[in-house]
Amino acid sequence: MSTPAAKSKPKLKRTTKDAPPRAWQRMLSGRRLDLLDPSAIDIEIDDIALGLSRVARWNGQTLGAYGFSVAQHCLVVEEICAHIDPHITVPHRLMALLHDAAEYVIGDMISPFKAALGFDYRRFENHLEQAIHIRFGLPALMPAPVKKLIKQADHACAYFEATQLVGFSDTEAREYFGEPPTGYSLTITPLSDRQAGEAFVARFNHLLSEMKR
Repeated sequence: MSTPAAKSKPKLKRTTKDAPPRAWQRMLSGRRLDLLDPSAIDIEIDDIALGLSRVARWNGQTLGAYGFSVAQHCLVVEEICAHIDPHITVPHRLMALLHDAAEYVIGDMISPFKAALGFDYRRFENHLEQAIHIRFGLPALMPAPVKKLIKQADHACAYFEATQLVGFSDTEAREYFGEPPTGYSLTITPLSDRQAGEAFVARFNHLLSEMKR
């Protein structure tokens, strides 16, 4: 007596739940940036400028018709760096302009939230920053003195933002961000995203051309 043929098991269709999570982002330039292992070849300045011009500082909780963008913040920080250290080199000025460039992908997180996320966030941010530096002919790692200068300028810019746009008192802003640079004054007028993006690209192109001389 013959036995019935064993029935083959039905093939299971792969679902989106089985697929690994997408870890890349497509940019308007057409580049596809791997977020976990970013490559310098997939980074374009126009993508950075567009992203930063549309990311608002202080989670958008600022006065004015427009949010104060990270792109405009970077322009101010680069200017303050040159005020603090008039002998700053062009490559280091470019580093200052690009100091928050990673935020075109990850957004602008306030410092308390960064601290809560911890080291993994910092590692991701550092990898992306290094890829950006390599893409534009800068050393992957920022020299410690330059990093310190940029942090000082970053805090100074935050002081002006806090007192003019966010509602901090002068005393409160000095407590959190330190003393503003001696001899430097700033009146902030938030730009539209288009204006901020165009100004960022123009400054980038100027510094890059100076660096190549």
